[in-house]
Amino acid sequence: MGWLTSWITDWLKGLLIDGIMGNFSGLFNDVNAQVGSVATQVGTSPASWNAGVFSLIRQLSETIVLPIAGMILTFVMCYELISMIIDKNNLHDIDSWIFFKWFFKTFVAVLILSNVFNIVLGIFDVSQSVVNSAAGIISNQTGVNSNMLANLRASLEAMDIGPLLGLWLQSFIVRLCTLVLNIVIFVIVYGRMIEIYLMTSLAPIPFATLSNRETGHMGQNYIKSLLAVAFQGFLILVCIAIYAVLVQSIATSGDPINAVWTVMGYTVLLCFTLFKTGALAKSIFGAHG
Repeated sequence: MGWLTSWITDWLKGLLIDGIMGNFSGLFNDVNAQVGSVATQVGTSPASWNAGVFSLIRQLSETIVLPIAGMILTFVMCYELISMIIDKNNLHDIDSWIFFKWFFKTFVAVLILSNVFNIVLGIFDVSQSVVNSAAGIISNQTGVNSNMLANLRASLEAMDIGPLLGLWLQSFIVRLCTLVLNIVIFVIVYGRMIEIYLMTSLAPIPFATLSNRETGHMGQNYIKSLLAVAFQGFLILVCIAIYAVLVQSIATSGDPINAVWTVMGYTVLLCFTLFKTGALAKSIFGAHG
C-alpha cells in the first residue's frame, strides 16, 4: 500500500503544482495583454477610436453648439469693443488704431472658432504621438515569459501537499482579482474616451471666450483640461508599465507564497493609482476641477 499512497500523493502534488502554475501563467499573460491593450487604447485619437461616435459628436457640435458659440463670440467681441473705447479716458481720447486692433482680434477669434475641431484633434495627435513612442519602449521591457516561471515551479516541487493546497486557493483568489482589475482598467480607459467626447462636443463654447480678458479664463481652463485628459493616457500607460515590471520581478523571485500576496498588493496599488491619474494630470496642467 505504500507505493499506492506515494503514487496518490505525487499525483495530487503534481495536480496542485499544475493548477498553481496555470494560475500564475494566466496572471502574467493578463499582465502582458493589459500592457498591449492599454497602449493601443490610450494611444488612439478620438477620431480613430470610434469613427461612428466621433462623427456623431462632431455633427452635434457643429450644428447645435457652434451657433451658440457664435452668439457668445458676438457678445464677447461687442463687449471687447466697448471696453476698448471707454478705457480711453471716457471717450475723450480715442485712437483709430483700436478699431484695427479690434478687427484683428475678431478675425483671429472667428478663425479659431471655425477650426475648433482641428485644434482639438491637434492636441490629441501630440499626446497620441507621446503615448505611442512610450508604448514602444514599455512593451519591450515588461514581457513575462515562460522561462521566468521555472524558479517558481522548482520551489513548488519542494513543498508538501498541505501548503500547496493553501497556495492554490490563494493563487486562485489573486487570479480572480486580476479579472476585477481588467474591469477597472476597462472602465478607466473607456471612461476617459467618453470624457474626451463629451468635452469635444462643447469645445466651441469655451473657445469663443478666449479673445476677451475677463471671459478668457473659461477657454484657458478648458484647454488645460483638454491637455490633462489627453496626457492622462500617458500616465495610465506608465502605471500599467510599472505594475508589469514589478510583477516581472515577482516571477523571477522563486518564492510562491510571497509572490501571491505581493501580486495582490500590487494589484490594489495599481487600481488606486489608475483612479488618481485624472486628478494628477489636471494638477500638472493647472486645470481646475
